[in-house]
Amino acid sequence: MSDAKQRLVARAARDIAPGMVVNLGIGLPQRVVGHLASDFPVCLHTENGLSGIGPVLPYDQADRNLIDAGGAYISTISGSGFFDSAVSFALVRSGRLDLTMLGAFEVSQHGDLANWKIPGRFSPGAGGGIELAQKARRVAVLTTHVDRKGNPKLKAECSLPLTAAGCVSRVFTDMAVIDITAGGFALRELAQGIGVDEVAAVTGAPLAIPDGDIPTF
Repeated sequence: MSDAKQRLVARAARDIAPGMVVNLGIGLPQRVVGHLASDFPVCLHTENGLSGIGPVLPYDQADRNLIDAGGAYISTISGSGFFDSAVSFALVRSGRLDLTMLGAFEVSQHGDLANWKIPGRFSPGAGGGIELAQKARRVAVLTTHVDRKGNPKLKAECSLPLTAAGCVSRVFTDMAVIDITAGGFALRELAQGIGVDEVAAVTGAPLAIPDGDIPTF
């Protein structure tokens, strides 16, 4: 990953509090586990049937029967539990996840999330993403601020099919940390070397700027 993506993943990891039950989605969120101390008291959940996830392992050290929902080779920790899909999604649907971290194609100023399909391109399906977005107590998004063509991913309205409406609380990008508030996007932190004007210029909706110094990560 680029240094900017490494910083955003490391910053997102700091939002995980001791004692939480957390689901890490495919893509950038999968990397968060690498920024948690080995003895950090958190229960990480993957919807394909494991709670209590340890560090991601290289191929030559991995048990190749143990993968997360994105196919990464994961490890267990003391107290890990295995279960079938029915139990896994019962945990999700019953609201037992304190936090899920997901990737995104688009996020609207209302907290709408689009992250499962781009029309005209192959998609394997929504998977568990819809229920994670709807049922977790808090949803955070990890993504680049713009797409490969330089278009904003943070928009007034999503143009792609929605995963869930009004679900996102916070967005971590390679440029900033932005909260979704009743008034729309609100800037909370800036990435090192990034200015307020740069972020505002590539955010596709009004961005509330706090008074005074803005923390950096």
